Amino acid sequence: MSGTGTADRTAEEERGDLRRSLGFRDLVVYGLLFIAPMAPVGVYGTLDAKSHGAVALVYVVATVAMAFTAFSYAQMVRVVPQAGSVFAYARAGLGKEAGFVAGWMAMLDYLLIPAVAYLFSGIAMNALVPEVSRWVWTALAVVVTTLLNLWGVRAAARVGFLVLAMEIVVLLVFVVSAVVVLARDGAERGWLSPLSGDGTQGAFALSAVIGAVSVAVLSYLGFDAIASFAEEVTGGSENVARAVLFCLAMAGVLFVAQTYLVALLDPTTSAQFAADPAKQGSAFYDAVDVSVGTWLHDLVAVSKAIGAAFAALAGQAAAGRLLFAMGRDRRLPRALARTDSGVPRVALLCAATITLVAAVWAASRDDGMDHLVSVVDIGALTAFTLLHASVVGWFAVRRRGGPVIWWRHVLVPVAGAAITVTVIVEASEAAQVVGVVWLLIGLGVLITQRVLLTQRSR
Repeated sequence: MSGTGTADRTAEEERGDLRRSLGFRDLVVYGLLFIAPMAPVGVYGTLDAKSHGAVALVYVVATVAMAFTAFSYAQMVRVVPQAGSVFAYARAGLGKEAGFVAGWMAMLDYLLIPAVAYLFSGIAMNALVPEVSRWVWTALAVVVTTLLNLWGVRAAARVGFLVLAMEIVVLLVFVVSAVVVLARDGAERGWLSPLSGDGTQGAFALSAVIGAVSVAVLSYLGFDAIASFAEEVTGGSENVARAVLFCLAMAGVLFVAQTYLVALLDPTTSAQFAADPAKQGSAFYDAVDVSVGTWLHDLVAVSKAIGAAFAALAGQAAAGRLLFAMGRDRRLPRALARTDSGVPRVALLCAATITLVAAVWAASRDDGMDHLVSVVDIGALTAFTLLHASVVGWFAVRRRGGPVIWWRHVLVPVAGAAITVTVIVEASEAAQVVGVVWLLIGLGVLITQRVLLTQRSR
């Protein structure tokens, strides 16, 4: 009997099967962990300056903008419930070559966003324990979360749930404290200013809000990682679609609420932030420190340090699934598609190694964070654009999803693609250059694969 079980497991590993063990709650945990409930903390000052004080409105608009992408994910995961996310969708809707390009560009995002999160965790822990170098803390965070991912997706989700609960509690403490201070002392800015601007840089300007949205949408990167677990979820792909939409909506509510409150507490105007960019990075912490107290400042900082490491855990898990799917399709080395007890350990270790090298390298440099942040977003936005094209390709061009519903299968994805292309255009020149170079390398790999395949067929 035990011999039969062993044989079955061996066959499963050779086929590259993943184990179905995740429920709806687990998917939401992974999505919110990757996004991070307090993601606006680090960019609040920048967005406040760019939007002329209408920082909460920026997140309202950004949530609506990203809803187009979430809707496209929900449509495609229902008809292509496979690991690999956008790689599988573009392959099905646009063809194998487009699928490879989508997966290749998403790889840039999935492998480097965890590196940014690990680095953030290392910097925060170094500030608390300066005797230990930040690169050591960074490497330690990589090792701990990698071991959890190797343990299994279900185990990692359970630990992640505890960390997410902690982050939500800290956020609620901030909300309650802010409400108490506002009720007692009043607001530093006008009560509607987070939605209409504080007036210190002139009248309300829609162009300023749109410019800030191009930065704010980056706070949402990660909700799409849920789709990578489509082959490990119980209850069907409908659970994945629901989780994607739920995570985006929840993130939007949390982001709008916290930026609205901190803007009311902040004695520094958007004009002052614009005039002194050095203040922007610590703006959230400074506002909390002045209005509530240092204790909340420290509590938020510790929460962000731990939360960042576990955001990286979710990102590393998604990266492993992407490498697994591309290996199974023979677009990357076949060894990446091997599983052990339903866990893609080879792909996870490969992703962890690349992320570790990038994170430790960045941690050893003063400008390491700037280098990483400038390049991680282009990959995701390019993949999102191909995702929208996949919806049109699958439903409207190939007509493989039944009757075409034009608003759902054409208008929404075209609008979503227009938004992601606009954000790409607004990105920094350095990020665009890195994106083009990465794309050219991917095209080189694709051409080489086609040449080798042609030679073998002769």
